[in-house]
Amino acid sequence: MPEPLFKVELGKSMADQEAPGHNRWHPDIPAAASTDPGTDFRIECLDWTNGQVGNNDSANDIRDMDLDQNHVLSGPVYVNGAEPGDVLVVDILNMGPFPGADTEWGYTGIFSRQNGGGFLTDHYPDAHKAIWDLRGVHATSRHIPDVRFVGIQHPGLIGCAPSADLLAEWNRREQALIDTNPDRVPPLALPPLANNAILGTLSGSEYDRVAGEGARTVPPREHGGNVDIKNLTIGSRVYFPVYVEGAKLSLGDLHFSQGDGEISFCGAIEMAGYIDLGVDLVKGGMEKYGMNRPQHMPMFQLSHIEPRYSNYLVFEGISVEEDGEQRFMNAHVAFKQACLNAITYLKTCGYTDEQAYILLSAAPIEGRISGIVDIPNVCCSLYIPTEIFERPIFPQDVPTRTPREGNLAMES
Repeated sequence: MPEPLFKVELGKSMADQEAPGHNRWHPDIPAAASTDPGTDFRIECLDWTNGQVGNNDSANDIRDMDLDQNHVLSGPVYVNGAEPGDVLVVDILNMGPFPGADTEWGYTGIFSRQNGGGFLTDHYPDAHKAIWDLRGVHATSRHIPDVRFVGIQHPGLIGCAPSADLLAEWNRREQALIDTNPDRVPPLALPPLANNAILGTLSGSEYDRVAGEGARTVPPREHGGNVDIKNLTIGSRVYFPVYVEGAKLSLGDLHFSQGDGEISFCGAIEMAGYIDLGVDLVKGGMEKYGMNRPQHMPMFQLSHIEPRYSNYLVFEGISVEEDGEQRFMNAHVAFKQACLNAITYLKTCGYTDEQAYILLSAAPIEGRISGIVDIPNVCCSLYIPTEIFERPIFPQDVPTRTPREGNLAMES
């Protein structure tokens, strides 16, 4: 086991840990640990909500969640010798839930419209929750029967600290978006918020300044952050642009499994656990790899470790709203329609709307842009691996064609 660089105690808030982590992005949050390039180490993580969700049969904890605390991140880790313009190479070596009967579980939630919402919040505005039992590589749930699948474990959120200039750009452009419709529910973006900010060991006037400037952790940005890419799993190698001295790598939001899109917002199988990483450094790597253009994000190599499913049921969607309004090349609408078509079908297999919604969000579903050149409709598709079900899932009562008997062709 690699040496733990950052430890957590379950049942304690991230702010009360021996070495507190953080829940905002800012270059001036002090490093919680340091390491050299070429080392391997372990990071322990709370679940993204700071322990607000319990292993029970009530969704009140999802409904009443204080989103100001999220996401709690472990770190920052200072990588000795890293400078702006370098590339930090991070290998994901291993990860999982903390071992033990009381800790090998996770959850998936549908957030209510009034508390963050989700991709389909117009259809499912109320809070729901599913608890998953994690046994080895498999997940099952007492709340979604006859489903068992292999998870693709990954950190939903990982990235290096932004520079002061990059942070200011994030806050500028997101506030400009908010200003276009400041009363929208859910809001268009989340501006800096001092309430419940956890900023490592900062205190006093420095804490107040950073709390007022720090970016919220909800969206992905140029440094990576909350990308929620399920394929960023054990065996992957990630190339992060470095914006500050030491890189200041942080991570959290560990997922046991997730479908593409994480559509219910709290939509992966969220868990507390550990992750083992290795780091290396490429000096001047941002220029060397062409990563210094505006809005350039990290890149990564795929792992060889992924579930192997061979049978899929595929649902399509196009960029036409449910009321029949035509949208021009709108992938958001097209993917929404593919999801709704899948949910409608899964209801015919005995699942409720909400069970199907959570399943699409948490299971290893493939989401694809299948066509984005044929005006006016984008075509998006959603691939559901049918082997994850322990009940019939393909359409039934389809007539079976019997081959007709025949003879070989003969010369006349």
